[in-house]
Amino acid sequence: MSSSSSDVVVSPASAGPATARALPNGLAAFLVFLSSGAVLVLETVSLRLVGPYVGVTLQVTSSVIGIALAAIAYGAWTGGWLADRRDPRGLLAPALVLAGIATAVTLPVVRYAGEVLRGGAASAILLLTALAVFVPAALLAAVTPLVVKLQLADLRRTGQVVGRLSGIGTLGGITATLVTGFVLVAALPSTVILIALAVLLGVTGLALGFHLRRQEGAGLPGATRTKATLAVLGLLGAGLSAVAPNPCDVETAYHCARVADDPSRASGRVLYLNSGEHSYVDLADPTHLEYAYTRWIGAAADVVAPAGRRLDALHLGGGGFTMPRYLSATRPGTDNVVFEIDGELVELDRRLLGVRPGPGLRAVVGDARMLVGGEPTDSRDFVVGDAFGHLVVPWHLATREMAAEVRRVLRPGGMYVQNVIDYPPGRFIRSELATVAAEFRHVALVAPAAAIAGQQGSNFLIVASDAPLPVDALTQRLGRLDTVPDLLAGGELAAFVDDALVLTDDYAPVDQLLATA
Repeated sequence: MSSSSSDVVVSPASAGPATARALPNGLAAFLVFLSSGAVLVLETVSLRLVGPYVGVTLQVTSSVIGIALAAIAYGAWTGGWLADRRDPRGLLAPALVLAGIATAVTLPVVRYAGEVLRGGAASAILLLTALAVFVPAALLAAVTPLVVKLQLADLRRTGQVVGRLSGIGTLGGITATLVTGFVLVAALPSTVILIALAVLLGVTGLALGFHLRRQEGAGLPGATRTKATLAVLGLLGAGLSAVAPNPCDVETAYHCARVADDPSRASGRVLYLNSGEHSYVDLADPTHLEYAYTRWIGAAADVVAPAGRRLDALHLGGGGFTMPRYLSATRPGTDNVVFEIDGELVELDRRLLGVRPGPGLRAVVGDARMLVGGEPTDSRDFVVGDAFGHLVVPWHLATREMAAEVRRVLRPGGMYVQNVIDYPPGRFIRSELATVAAEFRHVALVAPAAAIAGQQGSNFLIVASDAPLPVDALTQRLGRLDTVPDLLAGGELAAFVDDALVLTDDYAPVDQLLATA
């Protein structure tokens, strides 16, 4: 008697080694949700983990994402290959326990390796991000194909099973991304997040192994010595995490921040954000400007308003609040409004850098691009652009639309100064000059002669106004500095800028323009 194909049911036995019973649907969904979500927690936290050593740039972000995707690909491939050759029920618990151990070990490995790999070299970025995420993410990615294999008891339901578990894994990743970005990173240091994740994965693996062993002896395989070795590795990873060098005084939602003493100046303090030296503050003398570019800004302020005459100043980016303190000290009565996106950094400045908000100094926490739109027209004499993400001006603060907002806020005759960092061949500074010049009638550039010639990287200061710039007065004031920079304006500046790209909200490839290759 013949039978139609609809009468044929394929049992798990026909699929080779996967002869064990399927997991309960709830347990299968939980394992896929947890493992997929854990990968995204690792990916998000890894950005903060490597930032103090290689910065937080588009290249670093791309490396973390790329390495995580590679780990997912290789882990899923390996997990599927193993699922066809061994009983997946005997592999699930070890995969989770090993992922927990690898997560615990990641923190000390990255922190010790980061001290050696500091800098922005592509090889250092790729190696450090691989150390941060690849092994634990690959182990976690192997969980889903193992679970899928167990749940495929009937080939007529293959699409339904795979689709459901794939959807659950995606939901786990989405949930983890949102919770980590909105809650965990803002509330907890990276160390706590990673150790908590390692413990969660390890405990889940042990509990799963105990549960499966009670059912049919399919828990953690191997001799007692192997299990003891795994336990020791986990404890070792947690212990190393506790003693690994921590480059941060505070981990904010945006930065690894620390304040260091200046050994050559008792009252000097240096603020580091991620891997960059960001601000210098003299606690005893707010008129002391350590960095060359801050002295250039001070010179620009002198030609806008002589010392002693108050200003209405707006600062896009706070950092160590060096320039607001300087303007308040040299021009009593000055109204300084500072837009700083990182509220925890403002609190660090209060505790360690002597920042005292009051009638003449108001810190507003938020994104400068969003906040500047709420400033009244013609309300400021002096606007200082000094906002950076690592060593890069955030792209949305470097566009023509942003320059237009600054021009709107400035009073007639007011001045905009913008600090920019660039390296040979200097494509970004040229584009930023072209962008500012698209909105302001008069623009000048202050920088070392070697940087203008394309021989070295440097800070550059763009000076802009709708009124004719006091070029002669500014040149004279800059000439009093210990190291005298060049000042380009008029035809010299036009020749330097040439046909550089004007950056807009629609197209602002800042990171690519900064690339030196």
